[in-house]
Amino acid sequence: MCKRVAVILAGCGVYDGSEIHEAVLTLLRLDRAAAQVTCLAPNIDQLHVINHLSGEPMAGESRNVLIESARIARGAVADIASAKVEEFDAVVVPGGFGAAKNLCDFAVAGSELTIQPDVETFLRAARERQLPIGLICIAPAMTGRLFGSGSQCTIGCDAETAAAIEATGAEHCDCTVTEICIDSKNRLVTTPAYMVAQSIGEAAAGIDKLVDTLLEMA
Repeated sequence: MCKRVAVILAGCGVYDGSEIHEAVLTLLRLDRAAAQVTCLAPNIDQLHVINHLSGEPMAGESRNVLIESARIARGAVADIASAKVEEFDAVVVPGGFGAAKNLCDFAVAGSELTIQPDVETFLRAARERQLPIGLICIAPAMTGRLFGSGSQCTIGCDAETAAAIEATGAEHCDCTVTEICIDSKNRLVTTPAYMVAQSIGEAAAGIDKLVDTLLEMA
């Protein structure tokens, strides 16, 4: 029987939403494994809108995370607030700054981060049902808040970011771009992807391992 996987998106674009390469690589690997995928996103406004050509904020612009996520999902995305966790066998959260701006506020609050309420409700329910969860790139910043003291994750090897994550109670494990960190107790799998990757091929190496491991655990 095919595994049912929820992929939580944070908008569309590395600087203010989901990292598109990471999201597509995740969806591609899941498709090749014959998984049944459902994309989810919170129906909220983005923290802000970034001009991806210049890297500068676009004053006066406002975009919705759910609507922007539909760009990646080709329209097939649902409001995470209405999603039923019992309909899934695993969960994956690609990275991109949107994971740290829209799914949580790590980008502005650091170790004092809070998780967007609908996202937190879904992920905590997934944890309670012991579903394996995969967090990619900067998304593991939520690890300590979700899984508590002693939970293990990686964002690669950036010391400052790792220190902020450890201040939430999580244990950070340095990893290369091709590696994954497996917290067997919490059924959590993480990989650095574009926190370290210099190319889409490098990002794919770790993401493929994460997806394969997650499906084995499901």
